[in-house]
Amino acid sequence: MELKNVEYRSPVSKGNRGFEDLECYQLALRVMVNAHEMATQLPPTEKYDLVGQVQRSSKSTPANIAEGYGRYHYLDSLKFYANARGSLYETRSHFITASTLNYIQHDYFAALYGLTQQAERALNGYMAYVRKQKAGEDLYPPSTKRRSRGVFRNRPRPIRAFYDDSPVS
Repeated sequence: MELKNVEYRSPVSKGNRGFEDLECYQLALRVMVNAHEMATQLPPTEKYDLVGQVQRSSKSTPANIAEGYGRYHYLDSLKFYANARGSLYETRSHFITASTLNYIQHDYFAALYGLTQQAERALNGYMAYVRKQKAGEDLYPPSTKRRSRGVFRNRPRPIRAFYDDSPVS
């Protein structure tokens, strides 16, 4: 079985759509469509198990990319992109499960696996770009207060020193 290509048709012209123009979003949509297509091939015994899991995880990937795009601070965005990557891995795991249980042909599995790798590379690239841009940092600068790292510069005092006035050796 061949992978389906997805052609998203937006009412807004290309280049003015926002997250919809991202390559990682387009690939995530393609993974989602193909995950749903694969789910139709699963046996009826998987109707309430693997079918629902693969459909939900595949839908979560583009949804998290969209939500991350809508956040202002880059660190907040990166959190959602990391969640999208996790959902992509979960979807890949469901493809592996379907292949291991011989529900899908190996060639079809290899194509699905390759598609998830392509989506992962695009998402990782976009995350690196966002990290480099640091959008929103000017309005929400990093805190000047830093938590202690728990490093002892001096040797800690023995417990007995807290109970008596004897000198510490």
